[in-house]
Amino acid sequence: MGAGEGEAGGSKEKSSGVARTSLDGLRDKNVMQLKKLNMALFPVRYNDKYYQDAIASKDFSKLAYYSDICVGAIACRLEKKEGGVVRVYIMTLGVLAPYRGLGLGTKLLNHVFDLCAKQNILEIYLHVQTNNDDAIAFYKKFGFEITETIHNYYTNITPPDCYVLTKFIGQAATKK
Repeated sequence: MGAGEGEAGGSKEKSSGVARTSLDGLRDKNVMQLKKLNMALFPVRYNDKYYQDAIASKDFSKLAYYSDICVGAIACRLEKKEGGVVRVYIMTLGVLAPYRGLGLGTKLLNHVFDLCAKQNILEIYLHVQTNNDDAIAFYKKFGFEITETIHNYYTNITPPDCYVLTKFIGQAATKK
């Protein structure tokens, strides 16, 4: 499926009834949705290169919708290591608080896992602020492990330290 083609999502129940969840590709014409989400979700502001990298990653960056409302996203960057091996860096993954627990974060992450498996990409990594216990627990559920601590990684937020969480594809099954 190419960028820009929506994917049919499953139904999830919420107290008000059944709503449709779906993923859509990130492109120039909807990148403002990602900018708005990031302002609401994260304590840091992202530069133009972040958004260019997210769009350039094609299917690896997706917007998540609940009843046709954009409520979450995953933004990735593809990186080449020495020897030409590609790995995925998850720049951001977030879902607005009222829509957490509906499986959207899982759906976004599993989408990236599936792409990695199809493209024989064996490594995914990300940075998480050391006090973000919810995010750390979420990623550990999917087989990510803390592989490094970087002191003073963040410049304008407290604490400034982060963990590097890494997953090697082939470890631990994806959660449904």
